[in-house]
Amino acid sequence: MPENGQQESAPSVYNIANVLTVVRLVLIPIFVWFLAMSEFAGPWWRTAAAVVFLLASVTDFVDGWVARRRGLVTAFGKIADPIADKALVGAALIMLSLWDQLPWWVTGVILFRELGVTVLRFWVIRLGVIAASHGGKIKTVLQLAAIAWYVWPWQGVMADVGPWIMGAATIATVVTGLDYLVRVIVMRRKSRESR
Repeated sequence: MPENGQQESAPSVYNIANVLTVVRLVLIPIFVWFLAMSEFAGPWWRTAAAVVFLLASVTDFVDGWVARRRGLVTAFGKIADPIADKALVGAALIMLSLWDQLPWWVTGVILFRELGVTVLRFWVIRLGVIAASHGGKIKTVLQLAAIAWYVWPWQGVMADVGPWIMGAATIATVVTGLDYLVRVIVMRRKSRESR
């Protein structure tokens, strides 16, 4: 706690939360390279790609938790964290579609939603921050789980589970995107009414 009359100093950009975000950014090209090397045939490369993807996904959850718990939220983190999240998911979806593992329309729907929400976030940033909803967190978990399931070299019945998880992730993506749009519209309307 700062003493009376003193303001608490802003956290340094060089903190563990931001390091985890940078680690996630570094892991993305490694994941893409492993997946490209696998050509979706080599189980060793697919396993390596899945492990790297899961490590990157873990940093997605841990960095935000650490930043909030330890008071390490920085301007860099606010910008870099969502960029890293979308880059990870986007790279994975594009790779899956390039190797004909996932229909391009699914990749398009998810990427359109993610980019759309980013644009909306910047559109209303001067009015305030719209906190991530519970549905948004479920959407993220489903997306990451679906991608990891597709990448892991499952065989037989286990491989057939992936499309079901991706279907749930796609529905959650659309629903939470519409929810975010409605909340932005409400925020803008309240802002105009308060003038």
